[in-house]
Amino acid sequence: MFEVKKVSVQIGDGELVFETGKIAKQANGAVYAYYKGSAVIATVCCGEAPSEPIDYVPVSVEYNEKYYAAGKIPGGFLKREGKPKDKEILVSRLIDRPMRPLFDKAFGREIQIVPTVVSSDMTNTPDIIAINAASCAVTISDIPFYGPIAAVRVALIDGKYVINPTFQEIPQAELDIVVAGTHDGITMVEGGAKEVSEDAMLGAIAAAQPVISKICEAQMEMQKIAGKEKLPLMKIEEKDMSWMDPIKEYAYPLEKEASFVKGKANRYAALADVHKSVKEKFQDLISEDEKREGEVDKLFEDMEYEILRSSILNDGVRTDGRSVTEIRPITCEVGVLPSTHGSALFTRGETQSLAVTTLGTVQDEQLFDNIDGEKSYSNFMLHYNFPPYSVGECGRLTTGRREIGHGHLAQRALEAVVPKKDKFPYTVRVVSEIMESNGSSSMASVCGGCLSLMDAGVPISKPVAGIAMGLITEGADYNKYVILSDILGEEDHLGDMDFKVAGTKDGITAFQMDIKIAGVTPEIMRKALDQAKAGRMHILSIMAETLPGPRSDINERAPKILSFKVPEDKIGAIIGTGGKTIKGIAQQSGAEVNIDDDGTVMIYGRNNAVAQEAKRLCLEIIEEPEVGKIYHGTVKRIVDFGAFIEILPGKEGLCHISKLSKKRVKKVEDVLSQGQEVDVKLIDIDRMGRLNLSYIDAQTDDGKKEN
Repeated sequence: MFEVKKVSVQIGDGELVFETGKIAKQANGAVYAYYKGSAVIATVCCGEAPSEPIDYVPVSVEYNEKYYAAGKIPGGFLKREGKPKDKEILVSRLIDRPMRPLFDKAFGREIQIVPTVVSSDMTNTPDIIAINAASCAVTISDIPFYGPIAAVRVALIDGKYVINPTFQEIPQAELDIVVAGTHDGITMVEGGAKEVSEDAMLGAIAAAQPVISKICEAQMEMQKIAGKEKLPLMKIEEKDMSWMDPIKEYAYPLEKEASFVKGKANRYAALADVHKSVKEKFQDLISEDEKREGEVDKLFEDMEYEILRSSILNDGVRTDGRSVTEIRPITCEVGVLPSTHGSALFTRGETQSLAVTTLGTVQDEQLFDNIDGEKSYSNFMLHYNFPPYSVGECGRLTTGRREIGHGHLAQRALEAVVPKKDKFPYTVRVVSEIMESNGSSSMASVCGGCLSLMDAGVPISKPVAGIAMGLITEGADYNKYVILSDILGEEDHLGDMDFKVAGTKDGITAFQMDIKIAGVTPEIMRKALDQAKAGRMHILSIMAETLPGPRSDINERAPKILSFKVPEDKIGAIIGTGGKTIKGIAQQSGAEVNIDDDGTVMIYGRNNAVAQEAKRLCLEIIEEPEVGKIYHGTVKRIVDFGAFIEILPGKEGLCHISKLSKKRVKKVEDVLSQGQEVDVKLIDIDRMGRLNLSYIDAQTDDGKKEN
């Protein structure tokens, strides 16, 4: 009934198997891929051919994980999978980025790739299987594709590179990156690290390439035995475009002059004026055909592309006048918001991040319920917002794939230096609000986020900065190239590489590279990393001038978390019968108090004063009375011969009437009243353990007037 075709490739101690012909046969391409106990079904479909050519590739990737894959039922009220989780969006981006450049614009049809995780052994990561399965599904389909691509995860564990580490191995890794590429070269890298060197990063990428080549070969073998004939590309009529020659001759010098106007808004306005004047001058020529206006717009784009690239390659001059290694002017401010726990404004050229840090308690941790294993919690998160006003536009305020992807990259960059929960028991949330954008707002979020963390008093191990690099190449073998530091938006859009590196002075903490050309050589990679390091050190030095390290204590507005241990035999005293005592401490102080079986007391107060009061009440309960010490007590009972005063919770002593004043006292009520709070000195503990107090001695010691 089924004509199943199968190809496998050995990776480590297991086989990655591609299978087609049994499942989802109505899709343009479908592959069932599995590695040990984890499996993914990847499908690809395309729509009808458009009536007119389009100038982009309409590709969408919808990676999804089914809870049944790990033998789980979704949590929450609705017992079915809902909107995509952040992880699913991030993996969709990992699949999209290396594949999108390999589709031909001339195909023109909508393309949808859907990798679905249908089995997870909670040991082998399904995202890597999904990337390879998606590529294989497109490769054997009838959709034109200049692939295949393949991907592996590389971890550095105990000084050795491990290909496709397990879920259990990843937390031990000093470096954890996903590397994707074609048979000939690397096209995408993304991941995080614990301050690894540039050499370690290059070594990981080099370790990935042979395995990527093997997986690509397996996909090409699958194409030979199961591939469909490719659909035709749209036929683009060869038109006589000589009518545009006078327009180009006239417009090119004006376009070149406008392309170097300082300031993004000024430059865009100058270019718009040029385009308007050119169209007005040649209005009669353009109006001869309704399609000519669009063709002139395409001419302007082509000229901008040519001008920007040739200026950089031939003269080393960028559109804003900088040299290729020059960083835009940077200003840093901290404490810019009056009522937040930590805040910073980081401005680099025309890119600006307002970063805010908020400290919370364990109740504020982020819950993750996915197929990777048991439910997990995170006490550090970074959220990135890119409002339309940051680029001078109107639009909806939404959280899309871009926001989630950029936020995840910035979070990876900073979480390597944020203290672990046992050292700093706070939940930490950083929000980066992009106020302006003209290139690399994610790296501005790293810098601003780091400053806001330090402003809040979070004891990060070292400051972190990030920089985005670019690449302009020329020639079939890319033998002529220029690497750009701190790229502008135009250089990202019109260049050949977007290469982001974040780290401390001692090493890399996050890394993301997307390449629009066939691949880059090790020489280019090495030079780009060295240039990025120099830029990172420059940015770190400027940040240090504003705030060299974390503040000595957390912001006074932040919740205060105190932790201390008490003897295990005192746990019962703090808890009290039925929890009465510990509840009373919480009610009296306004703090939340928890105590573990080992005697660890955790106090969560809305501020320092509240937390310290709760701590004082806890310690008073277990404190042993000390002769000679002055206590602030409460009069509980008055008798003829004196007053019983509680100096510690549950511990009362007698202040004899003779110890109330140096003068003769007829009635105790002449000096004290029930419920009154007074200072008394413990002068003796008798053989029966009874406490004898003196009101006179406490007043004398305090320098107060005697009664």
